[in-house]
Amino acid sequence: MFKDKKIFILGMGKSGCSVAKLLATDNHVLITDVKCDDFNEVKELESLGVNVIITKEQDKIFDDSYDYVVKNPGVRLDHPVVLKAKKYNIPVITELEVAYRYLPEVKIVGITGSNGKTTTTTIIYEFLKAADLPVHLAGNIGFPLCSQIDQIKKDDILVIEISSHQLANLDRFKVDVAVLTNLYQVHLDFFGSYENYKLDKLRIFNNQDENCVAILNKGDSEVYELTSDLKARKEYFSSKDDADICIKDDAIIYRGEKVVNLSDIRVKGIHNYENIMAAILAAKEFNVSNEIIREVLNNFAGVEHRIEFVRRLNGRDFYNDSKATNVDSTITALKSFDSNVVLILGGLDRGHSFEPLLPYLKNVKHIVCFGQTKERIKEFALKNNIDVMVTDNLEEATKAAYNISLEGDTILLSPACASWDQYSHFEERGDEFKKIVNELY
Repeated sequence: MFKDKKIFILGMGKSGCSVAKLLATDNHVLITDVKCDDFNEVKELESLGVNVIITKEQDKIFDDSYDYVVKNPGVRLDHPVVLKAKKYNIPVITELEVAYRYLPEVKIVGITGSNGKTTTTTIIYEFLKAADLPVHLAGNIGFPLCSQIDQIKKDDILVIEISSHQLANLDRFKVDVAVLTNLYQVHLDFFGSYENYKLDKLRIFNNQDENCVAILNKGDSEVYELTSDLKARKEYFSSKDDADICIKDDAIIYRGEKVVNLSDIRVKGIHNYENIMAAILAAKEFNVSNEIIREVLNNFAGVEHRIEFVRRLNGRDFYNDSKATNVDSTITALKSFDSNVVLILGGLDRGHSFEPLLPYLKNVKHIVCFGQTKERIKEFALKNNIDVMVTDNLEEATKAAYNISLEGDTILLSPACASWDQYSHFEERGDEFKKIVNELY
């Protein structure tokens, strides 16, 4: 717990505001951001005694009198305030670390990885909830842990999606059951290199001991090699090899016992089966029965904005994969479809290459691009003899994709880019896509 501390919160958003409210009772709290879109939130914070300052020169209001900096996960590691805090030997932590210090004795299931975090987190939560266990869903999935502290009781189970950005500034935070889904080259603009990114992902295993569990993707060679010396007991899943849980004879097999036939799982695709196997391993740590697992998987339709079916119109199927903010996520989506695809790409230009998409475009008959990356996508498509259409925004792109599609085609929004050039987050982009699609006729 924190008491009588002077705390500088860098960045508002959901996590910043929730941690400010939790800390306000017993501490001196200042929160700052470069802009504010919700002045009702500001009024609420100020009513709790929080000092709110909106400024682009945050480092000028920061000095060595503070005990902690609580950094919004999205704030860069080289932000001037972060660098000054290091100079002053002031700890820089995140909302998740603050919340951890307020928790009673609980069990924590933490999920991280380059892709599949949200789906895996959601399925674990659904398994435990269906088993009538006292479970809470929190973290990067959209529910700050700080906002739930007053609802959490001793011996509850917390299922927490943890992003690489959140892992970067954890300290005491300990995960009882840690899941690492996979590793791909993403967020390099934030971490500077793939090596830094991988080391950051391994922080989920910090503070684990021999009484903890690490759930690992045996089919991902980097995951397998990087986690060889963990203290925790290791449990492996794989869609390619023998493992504690794996795919055999069109079924998921756990320690030689059939859990569920693939045909009885509502969501499809190898990536989903891998997420499901990781989730089953986590559920088995809490003795969830195969019957409950089968029932959940028979009804689970997937996560919003992640290869989410939107609508069938005039023989065309529309899918919203707005959460695909990197090339590897788009590859995962493309591997899920056997039909002809009209692919909508585009968004924030981070300078990443689109070349890794090439082996997975055999079913893509057209690319429609928009946003900051549209010209680079056009260049990539033309170089590889792929039909391409350039548009300015998502509405134009969606309508163009529909107009050039034929009956039986799949129209897939899987942008392979972050959304921040035109949207505040990928959910906003996905919601707009669904709205546009549902207004088509």
